[in-house]
Amino acid sequence: MTPRHFNVLFLCTGNSARSIMAEAILNEKGRANFTGYSAGSNPAGFVHPEALRQIAGAKMPTDGLRSKSWNEFATPGAPIMHFVFTVCDRAASEVCPVWPGHPLTARWGIPDPAAVQGTPQQIERAFFDAFTMLDRRIGLFLSLPLATLEQEVIQSEIDRIGRQ
Repeated sequence: MTPRHFNVLFLCTGNSARSIMAEAILNEKGRANFTGYSAGSNPAGFVHPEALRQIAGAKMPTDGLRSKSWNEFATPGAPIMHFVFTVCDRAASEVCPVWPGHPLTARWGIPDPAAVQGTPQQIERAFFDAFTMLDRRIGLFLSLPLATLEQEVIQSEIDRIGRQ
């Protein structure tokens, strides 16, 4: 049986750094079975230049990446999400969006590199650290057996249907 293709939405508040980097990483490393998306509850309207540098430095494409509202994924015709990961960092006192509906969800607290103030080297290091954390977590996520993911998604959809 061929595994199903899964859609994954990465959420944060501004959708200018962490969620954008996660989208790019997943689309590069998981493209055979996953499509990554990102959005924010209060989008900044731009992608942080240092996030783009980290993505490009990892030899991943940056074209098409943009800051967008999570409302785009709540409209008719939007892709159905199977997984939603929030990447907000609780320690930074951010308001982290909660995605309604039936996708399997998880909270990945990643410190916000866009909030770091300091020297250019300190800012670059904060983005590098966030990128590295996301890359490792996505790598672990991608190492999960697809048959198990398929079973979890199916069970989630059955549960959702039962609540209707």
